[in-house]
Amino acid sequence: MRNTLGDLNNHLFAQLERLSDEELTGEKLADEINRAKAVTSVASQIIANGTLVLEGIKLTDDRLNANTKVPKMLEGGS
Repeated sequence: MRNTLGDLNNHLFAQLERLSDEELTGEKLADEINRAKAVTSVASQIIANGTLVLEGIKLTDDRLNANTKVPKMLEGGS
């Protein structure tokens, strides 16, 4: 399965590694910084959406017990 929070985490760490590349300078570094801003903006919206889903679950089941099915978008990646 694709597009889990685990995948998001992997993308964020990959972006961090690209930003840590000491060989990036000048315009290439500026481009990577802009890309990182875009990635973090989208990631923030994904996380906010996941939080909203969890809040909805909490409203229907106050205790997130073992019988509560976790939405696929919130499943961890491998």
